[in-house]
Amino acid sequence: MVGGSMTRAFAPVEQIEVSAFRIPTDTPTESDATFTWDETTLVLVEAQAEDVRGLGYTYATARLVSEAPVDVVRGRDAMATGAAWQAMVSSVRNIGRSGIASMAISAVDAALWDLKARVLDMPLVTLLGATRTAAPVYGSGRFTSYSSEQLRMQLSDWLDAGIPRVMMKIGRDAEADVKRVAAARAVIGADAELFVDANGAYHRKLALLQAERFAGERVSWFEEPVVYWDLEGLRLCRDRAPAGMDISVGEYGYAPQDFVSMLDAGAVDVLQADTSRCGGITGLLIVDALCEARGVPLSHCAPSLHIHPACALKRLRHVEYFHDHVRIEHMLFEGALTPIDGELHPDLSRSGMGLEFKHADARRFAI
Repeated sequence: MVGGSMTRAFAPVEQIEVSAFRIPTDTPTESDATFTWDETTLVLVEAQAEDVRGLGYTYATARLVSEAPVDVVRGRDAMATGAAWQAMVSSVRNIGRSGIASMAISAVDAALWDLKARVLDMPLVTLLGATRTAAPVYGSGRFTSYSSEQLRMQLSDWLDAGIPRVMMKIGRDAEADVKRVAAARAVIGADAELFVDANGAYHRKLALLQAERFAGERVSWFEEPVVYWDLEGLRLCRDRAPAGMDISVGEYGYAPQDFVSMLDAGAVDVLQADTSRCGGITGLLIVDALCEARGVPLSHCAPSLHIHPACALKRLRHVEYFHDHVRIEHMLFEGALTPIDGELHPDLSRSGMGLEFKHADARRFAI
């Protein structure tokens, strides 16, 4: 394990650099129930103090990241991540707290936490205070655009990698979805957990009907059965879903009040929060505290960005091992992790998040 010193009382943030990269998908197009894409834009933030660099990233547009949030952080104490977060939130008041503004804050906040841990020469999970040594993952992808053979291969690859829980995209065609879910169960066998994600494509009554149908294949996780802002519809689905099927939502939560609304509405069995959207690591810790107060589990995405904070969360259930993010992380980040027996283990031999960006490899994708 990396050893460190706690003697630094002040370390000014001397420089912040923002760069963006557009990475094509590994198939001509990918799709879920409501969106089709052929590329992913990665925005990288690098913060420097005392000749040490920390990094964070999100999937958004670079312009906003390089404006208000960055401007208020330069010169601040890298040790005071909370004060920097508050300043960034205040800086976006006139353009709106949610959406890409929150994603900008997320990337800078993650870079500052990584920087702080590196300045102190310790793994980020140690700085945050570990509650576990590893985080369970579920394999996620199985896009609606995939052929039957692609679906079978991806499911088989996850199981061969020791991941005992998998998620598939649904929602383009309700009748076809029932057959696709049955086919997935046939591939993964009786023991693996099967999750589905409708990305909000169903209306309320159809979502309830599909839940009953999916119960026959022992689907235990139904993500966004209706659109994420329909909290009454989510509550209906949660109340009437078959026993053993969790309703989850939250990946499009940006500010703490978004998650408070979901919890107050009784809309979820498992809340989700993405470090790349919810205000970074500081925002994720706030959501975890909300879940701890309500006794609700917490999950979600961008595995290499999440693993250190995930191992410090009180209410974590698992982390999404999402195909697009995993592919990009292993392509462009040294230190990207691979599950062992269905779990991700933070690398305690490296300081910070243990990631180094491969600038030379990424140059061909630069915007």
